[in-house]
Amino acid sequence: MSVLATIATETLELAQEANLTADDQKGIAGAAGAGMAYGLAAIGPGIGIGYLVGQAVQAMARQPEAAGAVRTNMFLGIAFTEALALIGFVVFILLKFA
Repeated sequence: MSVLATIATETLELAQEANLTADDQKGIAGAAGAGMAYGLAAIGPGIGIGYLVGQAVQAMARQPEAAGAVRTNMFLGIAFTEALALIGFVVFILLKFA
């Protein structure tokens, strides 16, 4: 069984033990699913930004005279990569409240 299925099963069992209504259980499952979705959506941009900054620092160390252009391109890349995390946050909000 996958990790997500195990977490969902355990959450459902805990909700049933607490004698929650079906609506409460649905809310708990929705919040847990939305939280996991946003967490997974944030992993990719986090890795991407870390790689981008590391490569930019390496490029600036190799060619200090090109540091200005590298820094500008680095910040543009960070902005575009961070947009992916913001899209994941919007999906999280849609799953939670829609």
